[in-house]
Amino acid sequence: MSGPQLGRFEELVLFALVSLEDDAYGAAIRREIEARTGRDVSTGALYTVLGRLQQRGLVQSKVSAPLAERGGRRRKYYSLEPEGAALLRRSHDEFQRMASGLAAKLPPLGEESA
Repeated sequence: MSGPQLGRFEELVLFALVSLEDDAYGAAIRREIEARTGRDVSTGALYTVLGRLQQRGLVQSKVSAPLAERGGRRRKYYSLEPEGAALLRRSHDEFQRMASGLAAKLPPLGEESA
């Protein structure tokens, strides 16, 4: 694949945006990744990646109106830009092509390869 690429955590963040649709804000994105992967996600790492993805034009953000349930504080929502969706699709397709049929060749858990 030529051109820009995504890191693994960037892919997870973008997939979380796809999953959450219009409800993709920081805490929800973190929970989505943790629930789907079992991986702990640091808030700092998440916002660093979201900022980088936004600088690259792959995601956009908008700030909500003040929310009563948040004591009048606003929430920042993120959404996938068309370029981000296209890059995520390419990255996913590349991974699928590479991994296709290879899972059976992986040694069972707990066994070392020779």
